[in-house]
Amino acid sequence: MTDIFETLKEKIKEEPFARKFNLQLKAIETGYAKIEMVFSRDMENIFGLAHGGAIYALIDEAFQAASNSHGIMSVALNVNVTYHRAPEQGCRLIAEAKETASTRRTAAYSITVKDVKGELIASCQALVYRTGKPLPFITEG
Repeated sequence: MTDIFETLKEKIKEEPFARKFNLQLKAIETGYAKIEMVFSRDMENIFGLAHGGAIYALIDEAFQAASNSHGIMSVALNVNVTYHRAPEQGCRLIAEAKETASTRRTAAYSITVKDVKGELIASCQALVYRTGKPLPFITEG
């Protein structure tokens, strides 16, 4: 599993979308991931608050990492996000995705986004489909 975790860390570092938002993988285990990002001015909406899409990007990256941590290519089926409060501009946001249920073909995840003070910014329930195919960038050793 260490090879899968290390490869996912490298793939996320190289991923163009993750780089655009400066999403950083801080921790990964089987069925779990922690991603961080700083809410910057270029992520604001028309009201000067965090754009929901920016917060969703953080959620989705944590979901992607956690759901693919098993080494099986997994894709989102459903994502339900609740936004609780707007973060302060310039603060670090932390998303944690945790697997809560799993079958051979699907898995459910609970994802939270908090600021560094521990204030809940957003929560999410998500469902993933496991294709049954190994991650295409993992080589058998």
